[in-house]
Amino acid sequence: MPRFAANLSMMFSEVDFLDRFARARAAGFTAVEYLFPYDFEPADIARRLQDNGLAQALFNLPPGDWAAGERGLACKPDAFDAVMRGVEQAAPYIAATGVRRVHLMAGLGDRRDGAARAAYERAVAAVAQRLAPVEALIEPINTRDMPGYFLDDFRYAADVIGKIGAPNLKLQFDVYHRQIIHGDVTTALRDYLPIIGHIQIASVPARNEPDDGELNYPFLFAALDRLGYDGFVGCEYRPAGATEAGLSWFEPWRSAT
Repeated sequence: MPRFAANLSMMFSEVDFLDRFARARAAGFTAVEYLFPYDFEPADIARRLQDNGLAQALFNLPPGDWAAGERGLACKPDAFDAVMRGVEQAAPYIAATGVRRVHLMAGLGDRRDGAARAAYERAVAAVAQRLAPVEALIEPINTRDMPGYFLDDFRYAADVIGKIGAPNLKLQFDVYHRQIIHGDVTTALRDYLPIIGHIQIASVPARNEPDDGELNYPFLFAALDRLGYDGFVGCEYRPAGATEAGLSWFEPWRSAT
């Protein structure tokens, strides 16, 4: 049975961030993820996890200046030191939350640029080494949602993972992005399963609850069970209305509070 993690950057936005942990637990989730924890103290986040009996499934390493449009720094030839400082910034949050996987965003860049590819692969290898045994995840993101994103191809992501060969370097498989970039979701889940460290879901094309749109999520959830996937499934979707009002899809997997 999939282990669902509520994405607190998108879900339960009706309340302040630190209050979303309790709302997620009340809704039946046993794990949470979010984009970035860095506006809050590690101890405050750890307390919300502990008080609500929640596991920390995932968060992202610092992405650079998000407000200024940066979406990661790993592909920037002059940003290696900044990437590694981001790992150090994340370290107390990793320790406080007990998270076992974090996502390194690639940044905006041209994958055809050899200097960008070299910078990216160097940064990914170094981050994986520094984080071990915590998993370092890389995630292809579609360029419709994030124009100019460097890592927009699952094949290249798998090639990088294979080339670097670090046992803690894994693929973050976002079903929403996969469907938009390549389609063929079920076959890709099977083929990439040995390197998948985390899965995320949302409807396509609206990125709302996973009970609408062009994907058959009950089929995909059953496929994950058949494949033996035992990791988290992050609910990285934008609720179409109030978060709780859209959780009927989750009822078969809801944990008793």
